[in-house]
Amino acid sequence: MRFTIAFLVTCLIAFVIFYNSKTKEATNLITVDTIVFNGRVYTVDSSFATTESFAIKNGRIIETGKSAYILGKYQSVNTINANGNAVFPGFIDSHCHFLNYGLGLNQVELVGTKSFDEVIDRVETYSDNYLTGETTISDTRWIIGRGWDQNDWELKEYPTNEKLNLLFPNTPVILKRVDGHAALANSKALAIANISATTKLTGGEVILKNGKPTGVLIDNAVDLVTATIPQPDFKTIKQALLLAEQNCFAVGLTTVTDAGLMKTDIDVIDSLQKLGDLKMRIYAMLSDSAPNYIHYIKHGVYKTDRLDVRSFKFYADGALGSRGACMLQDYSDKKGWRGFLLKDAAEYARKFEELYIQGFQVNSHCIGDSAHRFFLTQYYKTLVFPRKKLVGNDTILSLRANNPGANYWRWRIEHAQVINPDDYNLYSQTGAIPSVQPTHATSDMYWAEDRIGKDRIKGAYSFKTLLKYAGKLALGTDFPVEDISPFKTFYAAVFRKDAKGFPEGGFTISEALTREETIKGMTIWGAYANFEEKEKGSIEADKFADFVILDTDLMTCDETKILNTKVLYTFVNGEMVYQLK
Repeated sequence: MRFTIAFLVTCLIAFVIFYNSKTKEATNLITVDTIVFNGRVYTVDSSFATTESFAIKNGRIIETGKSAYILGKYQSVNTINANGNAVFPGFIDSHCHFLNYGLGLNQVELVGTKSFDEVIDRVETYSDNYLTGETTISDTRWIIGRGWDQNDWELKEYPTNEKLNLLFPNTPVILKRVDGHAALANSKALAIANISATTKLTGGEVILKNGKPTGVLIDNAVDLVTATIPQPDFKTIKQALLLAEQNCFAVGLTTVTDAGLMKTDIDVIDSLQKLGDLKMRIYAMLSDSAPNYIHYIKHGVYKTDRLDVRSFKFYADGALGSRGACMLQDYSDKKGWRGFLLKDAAEYARKFEELYIQGFQVNSHCIGDSAHRFFLTQYYKTLVFPRKKLVGNDTILSLRANNPGANYWRWRIEHAQVINPDDYNLYSQTGAIPSVQPTHATSDMYWAEDRIGKDRIKGAYSFKTLLKYAGKLALGTDFPVEDISPFKTFYAAVFRKDAKGFPEGGFTISEALTREETIKGMTIWGAYANFEEKEKGSIEADKFADFVILDTDLMTCDETKILNTKVLYTFVNGEMVYQLK
């Protein structure tokens, strides 16, 4: 009995000692907000290392490492078991139209139409709801649509507006082509914009037939109509942003680069972010417009944790599909036509010089090889060519003179679609960053060779060659021109195929990127192109806790599984903003 009591006492003492030691050990653990463990974590750091776990506090990553190490050092009431799934930094779409995508969700969806008759059917269906006030934009009294592409129709010609005129004689209608560089407007819309057969403009065209407008407008002519459309109010913009955000989080996007915004749009975005209503991080390119210059040239770059305003977006030319891209030689399917620059060359030079002095990034839409040559040459003259710049009484010597790859400037070429082989070296000379959209290649491949011929197609959508000369690529989608899915971006970049798996063997497969290059283009290189690589783009200590957990490992899975990838969780600033239901 005594032995038993003594044994029990000994056991009790041992338990107390053990308990106290564990309690002491537990109190030595560092408390954090969240721990993610048991994952295959692609850090996308400088060595593209993988690990298993990381700790988060105050919206930032504290440390990464093996699960046993992180769980042995940190404690949290919120632990996430990744169950062996792949974890990537939050995806960055380096070129899209986030706000316009959201607004378009309440407009006529014309993507995928196989004929102009189908376009008309969709507009009529929409108008039935529109006229009964069931849509959120009924008070604008306009019918607006986007997404048609005559290249997808059996009759691959521009439509005319006769049917729209018959159906909607008193309601203005504008239906934009998928790339936004052409549109079909009915007579009511043309009348409101004062467009007639005699309308002349620089950088655009009003298409005529038998001396009368057909309703088809190219590039700057489209702006004549859109300028007359009433601007959406705060409530409509808020709804559009939140709808767009919801869809983007569902596909793993945590940062979007919105390519062309006005100050009024940015003010709404900023206010919603500060209220906590809008959680998406946005890199905003300012539209080339007077109100933007008036404010931002005076006040300079504007930066918060979720909003970055430090660049201006320029359009060199139009789109290849609408033959608005500016080419060095005639279009193969339209002799005597080479497209055009959208503005006077001297105006671009003057504005680039001003933005250089003020420290703003310049991001230029360039599709055709002539546009590329002109803009990259202008970049060289502005950033590299050694000379003195006079600003008031101060003299500024170009820092770029002896260092064309200087980290500071990072001016970008958006799209970079058709490039003359003699001009690739301008990327390395200027430090320009190509911002490309892999799904453009797989959408355009069905007809691009018809536009530019067998020789020039070799220098089109040349992502691998661009990477060789530029060192980095920023990848995006240009949504709503293309689908918002980063997985389609990945698939098109690596396998050079569209969502149908066409073509077998890939479209100009020599220009495909590796899986690692593609992930970098969707994360750290996208962050670099936005001057944000020190705060996002990889899963590393001190960076924002923006990450996604996927059910498919993009780095190792079979090609057939990529497009079926599902996002299990999306986190921004350590907060779960999406969970697969």
